[in-house]
Amino acid sequence: MGKKGKKEKKGRGAEKTAAKMEKKVSKRSRKEEEDLEALIAHFQTLDARKTQVVETPCPPPSPRLNASLSAHPEKDELILFGGEYFNGQKTLLYNELYVYNTRKDTWTKVDIPNPPPRRCAHQAVVVPQGGGQLWIFGGEFASPDGEQFYHYKDLWVLHLANKTWEPVRAPGGPSGRSGHRMVAWKRHLILFGGFHESARDYIYYNDVYAFNLDTFTWSKLCPSGTGPTPRSGCQMSVTPQGGIVVYGGYSKQRVKKDVDHGTQHSDMFLLKPEDGREGKWTWARIHPSGVKPSPRSGFSVAVAPNQQTLLFGGVCDEEEEERLEGDFFNDLHFYDATRNRWFAGQLKGPKSEKRKRRRGKKEDLAGPCEPESRGASAPQPLEVVSEVVTEDGTVVTIKQMLAAPGPVGQPQEEDEDGDGAEAAGGPEVGPSPRSHAMLAVKHGLLYLYGGMFEAGDRQVTLGDLYCLDLHRMEEWKVLVDVDPGTQEWLGETDSDEDSEGAESAEGSEDDEDSGEEEEEEEPPHSEVATERGRGQHAARRPAEGTSPAPCGAR
Repeated sequence: MGKKGKKEKKGRGAEKTAAKMEKKVSKRSRKEEEDLEALIAHFQTLDARKTQVVETPCPPPSPRLNASLSAHPEKDELILFGGEYFNGQKTLLYNELYVYNTRKDTWTKVDIPNPPPRRCAHQAVVVPQGGGQLWIFGGEFASPDGEQFYHYKDLWVLHLANKTWEPVRAPGGPSGRSGHRMVAWKRHLILFGGFHESARDYIYYNDVYAFNLDTFTWSKLCPSGTGPTPRSGCQMSVTPQGGIVVYGGYSKQRVKKDVDHGTQHSDMFLLKPEDGREGKWTWARIHPSGVKPSPRSGFSVAVAPNQQTLLFGGVCDEEEEERLEGDFFNDLHFYDATRNRWFAGQLKGPKSEKRKRRRGKKEDLAGPCEPESRGASAPQPLEVVSEVVTEDGTVVTIKQMLAAPGPVGQPQEEDEDGDGAEAAGGPEVGPSPRSHAMLAVKHGLLYLYGGMFEAGDRQVTLGDLYCLDLHRMEEWKVLVDVDPGTQEWLGETDSDEDSEGAESAEGSEDDEDSGEEEEEEEPPHSEVATERGRGQHAARRPAEGTSPAPCGAR
C-alpha cells in the first residue's frame, strides 16, 4: 500500500507540474499569438476574395516540408495541403491545395472558397464517408522572421465530392498544438501528443482525444496503464487487430536557464480499447524484435497495403552548445504489428532489359508508377518561378529547375552492351537523405514528396517526387526531379563564413573594411531564423501530415 500510495502521489504531482507549465506557457504566448492573429486575419481577408472553385493545371508545387499528402479514397489522386518554406531570411506558410493525378502524372491547383488559414505541421486524415472527406486539425503559423508562433486548435473538413471546406466547431477538443499525430479508428479520429511553443517557453503533450465522426463531438480519453511520455513527431498507426501503435518522437527539457536538452525517443506503446468497456482504453509498453530504426526524428510514416507501417528517412541530431549537427537518412523500415517485429526495407534492384522484354506487352502499358504519355516529343527542362508577396510587400522568388525526364512509360536507358544499371554498378535512383518529407500510398505504390536536408548552415527544401512499388520492391521511380542547387538561399552559409575568415586573416586594412561592410549587409534575423528552423524541424515534425502521421517534432 505504501509503494502504491507513493506512486499515485508522484503521478498527481507530475500532473500538477504539467498543468502549471501549460498555464505559464499559455500566458506568455498569448501576447505573441494576438500579434499573429492580425496577420492571419489579413491573409484570410485575401482568401475571402475567392468566391468559386477554380481548378488550374499547373507545374509541380514549389518546394516545401511539413505539408500533408493524402490519398483520395476513390480516385487516382493525391491531395497536397499546406506546408512551409524557408529561404534563409523568411519563413513562408501555405494553405494551397494541389491534386496530383497518379495515372496521368499531372498537377492541378484547386482554389476553394474559405479555406483553412496558412499552416504547417498539422495532421490530415482521409475517411471514405460522403464520397471522401479530408479532416485537418491544428498545426502552426509562424511570423516571417520565424520568431513568433501561433498554434491552431481548429478542426476542418474538406468534402472531396463537392470541393467545399467546412470549419467544424466542437467544444472540448485538444488545446492548440503542432507536431501531434492523428489517425482514423473506426468512426473516430484519435489524436495524440504534440507541443506548444512560445518565444520563451514550450510544453509537450501526451494526452489522447477522440473525435466522433457521427456526432461531431470531442472526448478526452484517460487510458489506464503507463503510456508514452510527452512528445511530438512520433509514429502513430492502427494495427490490424484494432489497436494503435505509437513509436518514437521527440521532446526537450530545460536543464538550466536558456539551455534545453532534446530527446529522440525510440520506445513503442500500444493503445487499445478494453474488452467490453466502451470508451475505456489502456496503454501497454511493447518490445518489438527485428531490425529497428536507429534513433531519429523527422521521419515520415505511411501504411503499406499489407497493413504494415512504413517508416522513411529522418535525422539524428547531435546537440552542441549553440548548434545542431544532423545525420540525415533515406532508408526504409517496416513494422509488422501482427508479429511485433521490425525489418529493414531492401530493394531488389531493377530487372535486366532481357527479362523485361519477356514479360510481354503488359509491361509496355503505362502503370501507376509510369503515367500515361502526354506526347511523343522530347520534354525539355522546365524552370518554374513562383513569387510570393509577404505582408510587408516583399516579393520572395522561389525557383526550381525540373529536369527533363526520359520517355514516359519506357525503361531508362541502359549501357550499349545491354547490361542494366544493376550489372554495370550504376548509381541507384532514389530519394536523397532527408527529413520531414510527405508520404502517401495509393494502389500499392508509395509516393514521396519534398522534405528538407542541410548543407552546412544552409537548409535545403525539396520539391521532388518519387514512387516505389511496394509489391515488387525493385527501385524508386523519379516523377519530378528538382536540382536543389538551383534553389535560392538568402541566409549566411559556411562558405561565407570561411571566406570572411580568410579575408580577415590576411590582415590588410582593405580586407578588414570589406569584411565589415559585408557583415553590415547581412540580412537581419537570418541567424536566428536558421537556428529556429533547424530546431523546430528536427524536433518537431515528421514528415507528412497525412494519416498516419507524417508532415521530427512536427
